[in-house]
Amino acid sequence: MIKFGYTILYVQDVNKSIEFYEKAFGFQRTFIAPDGDYGELTTGNTKLSFASVKLAKNNLKNGFIESDLNSKPFGIEIGFVTEAVGETTEIAVAAGAVLVEKPKTKPWGQVVSYVRDPDGFLIEICSPMN
Repeated sequence: MIKFGYTILYVQDVNKSIEFYEKAFGFQRTFIAPDGDYGELTTGNTKLSFASVKLAKNNLKNGFIESDLNSKPFGIEIGFVTEAVGETTEIAVAAGAVLVEKPKTKPWGQVVSYVRDPDGFLIEICSPMN
């Protein structure tokens, strides 16, 4: 059996990124490597992980596109589900996220907003699908 274990974001500073997600969304850190190049947060059944750009460059010899706020976001998003979309969006922005789209109700009834984290990764904050 295969399960989805984690998503890893390549960031400039693992500790700063973990601190942002703790403040913005209330997640709890479960691990940070002694050298600070890798860390994990508990977000439910799937972990959100971070690797330093330095570590990622060692792992991927042919390179990768780095995320940053000065470029458009990648065509992928991290989705966090909550009943309190507006409040969560405000807390995330106060913690350092950049507002992309204010909360809006979709035709199917779901409330959705978008922010970018300090490293430029796109985050969807949404209500549960009923």
